[in-house]
Amino acid sequence: MARFGDGFRRRARRVRYKVRKSCGKPRFSVFRSERHIYVQIIDDSCGRTLCAASSVDKEFRAEGKTSNREAAGRIGAVIAKKALACGIKDVVFDRGGYKYHGRVQALAEGAREGGLLF
Repeated sequence: MARFGDGFRRRARRVRYKVRKSCGKPRFSVFRSERHIYVQIIDDSCGRTLCAASSVDKEFRAEGKTSNREAAGRIGAVIAKKALACGIKDVVFDRGGYKYHGRVQALAEGAREGGLLF
């Protein structure tokens, strides 16, 4: 059984197409599973990941629960801190096929509070 259906893949492809054609900014890409959330800032012009953070990292696993909105907000703040250290301030948000709701929304708000602009 496939984890993601055709509707999810279609939505994700549509979102990524719009994000990539919009501007030359790095892409703030989100992946969420049932237990964890992952985020990367990707430079599509050369296909490199500039920085990444996830709830699998040791410091988050020690803090407790990794699959709730609070953890997603903390991940957003961490990725914002890493991005600012790399000199990245403006990004384009790529939610993939996920709705802008719940953990994805908390992640975005945490990154905005951390200083990223999108």
